[in-house]
Amino acid sequence: MTGVMLRLEQSIQDLSPSESKVAKHILENPGGVVGLSVEELASRSGSSKAAVMRLCKSVGCKGYRDLSIGLAAELGANHSGSAEEYTDVNVGADVETIARSVTGRNGKALENSLSLLEMDALQQAADWLYHAHRIDFYGLGESAIVAMDAQYKFMRINKNATAYGDPHIQLTSAANLGENGVAVAISWSGETKEVVETAQMARHSGAKVIALSRFGQTSLAKNSDICFGLSAPEVAIRCGAMSSRIAQMNMIDIIFSCVVSQNYHEVKGYLERTRLELKKKKG
Repeated sequence: MTGVMLRLEQSIQDLSPSESKVAKHILENPGGVVGLSVEELASRSGSSKAAVMRLCKSVGCKGYRDLSIGLAAELGANHSGSAEEYTDVNVGADVETIARSVTGRNGKALENSLSLLEMDALQQAADWLYHAHRIDFYGLGESAIVAMDAQYKFMRINKNATAYGDPHIQLTSAANLGENGVAVAISWSGETKEVVETAQMARHSGAKVIALSRFGQTSLAKNSDICFGLSAPEVAIRCGAMSSRIAQMNMIDIIFSCVVSQNYHEVKGYLERTRLELKKKKG
C-alpha cells in the first residue's frame, strides 16, 4: 500500500465521525502509530476497533496490517530523502516564482495521483476498454475537455469512442450503452449530479463504468465499477481547474498507453494510418 498519509488526508472529509477520529490521530502522530495494535490505536484515538477497521477499508487498505506496513514504509522514505515541497502561488509574486509554483503544483498532482493508483484496477480498466464495442466519455465543464482528449486518443486505435458534454445527450447515450460498452465518467468533485446520474444510467444498461475523480468516498466512486481517485494540491488562487485537469488528463494517458502497449500488434496499424493521414494534412 502506497500513499497512506495522502489517502488519509484526501478522504478525511468523507469519513464518519468515528473513522475521522482515527485518521486525525494518525495524521497528527504518524511516528507514534507505527507498531501499535488495533486495540491500542482505537484507545489512543478515542474511537473503537471497528472504526479502525472501517477506516482501513475506506482508504483502500486490505486491513490494518496493510495500513501499518504502508505507513512505516512511507515514514522511512520521507526520512531518507528530501523531496522538494510544494509551494502555492502568492498574490503579486514575480513571473519566475509563479512559473515555478504552477509547475511544482502540477508535478505534485501527478506524483500524488500515482501513489494512489491501484495497478490491478488499471489492468482491469485497460482490458475493458480494449474489448469494448463502444466507449462513452462523460464530463461537464473542464472535465468535458478531458473527455474530448480521451475520445481523440481512442479514435486513433479505431475504437468507437465518443465524448459527451451535454447532460441530456449523456443520459440518452448511457441508456443504450449496453453490456458490451464501457462508460468513463469524469468529475473532479465526484459529486457533479449530472455525471453521477449518467454513470448510474450506464450501469443500469449493463455497461462497465470507470470513474475519474478526487480520491475519497464520492458519489461517483460509489456508482462506478472502478474509480481512479486522484489528488491535486489545494490552492489559494483559484483560476479554474489546473492541476486537477492535469491529473485527469495524465490518468487518461496512462490508461490509453496501457491499452496500446498490451495490444500493440493489434492496434499499430491504426496508429500508423492516422499518423500518416495527419501528416498529409500538415503538408
